[in-house]
Formats: sequence, structure tokens, C-alpha cells
Amino acid sequence: MNEINDNKSTKFCQNCGAEIDRRAEICPKCGVRVELPPSVSPVIKNPGIAAVLSFFIPGLGQIYNGQIGKGIIFIIIGVILALMIIIVIGIILYPIFWIYNIYDSYTTAQKINKGEIQPE
Repeated sequence: MNEINDNKSTKFCQNCGAEIDRRAEICPKCGVRVELPPSVSPVIKNPGIAAVLSFFIPGLGQIYNGQIGKGIIFIIIGVILALMIIIVIGIILYPIFWIYNIYDSYTTAQKINKGEIQPE
């Protein structure tokens, strides 16, 4: 073995056996990938936490899921509908919005975990 390989600055390609730089992802001699590129760890969101947060404050589950703009809009809509309870229409609309808010935060967290959507 040579001195360069003893210092672990090189490695050997599993396909052609060529000596290559230890940081190489692709062998320059044969072109075969010898190492997977570093990956970013997936974002995991707990759908239960998202739903509970939305249960207490509409929009908070969306913010937890990384949808800041959507969460702020949901908070504003929730406040407006809560105030509309005074003129009776809010008694009907607020519970509908509240239930949708919980459902949305739960399903969004599931989609993030499956990789179907990326958190914002």
C-alpha cells in the first residue's frame, strides 16, 4: 500500500478497482456511482400534534406544519368568525371552519410525512 492510501485520502472503486479520492461520489475512470450523495433528513410532522394545536387555536396546526402564511390567514378568519357570533351567522360558520382547520392540519402533516408536499 502506498502512503496516500494509508492516510485514507483515497479509496478504491468497487466497479473497476481504480484508486480515487475518498470524497468522490462517482468514479472518474468508469463513471459508476461509488457513494450516495449526502441526503437531507426528512421532515417529520406529527399529525396528532397538528390537530391538537388547531383544536385550541385555529391556524396553529398549519404554522406547526410550516405553512406560516396559511396559518396566519386561518387565525384571522377564526377571529373574524368568532366576532360574527355576535350577529348569529358565526354560530354556524365558526364550527364548520374550526372542524375544517383541524382536518386540514392533520392531513397536511400526513402528506408532509409521505413526501407528497414540502413544508414551506
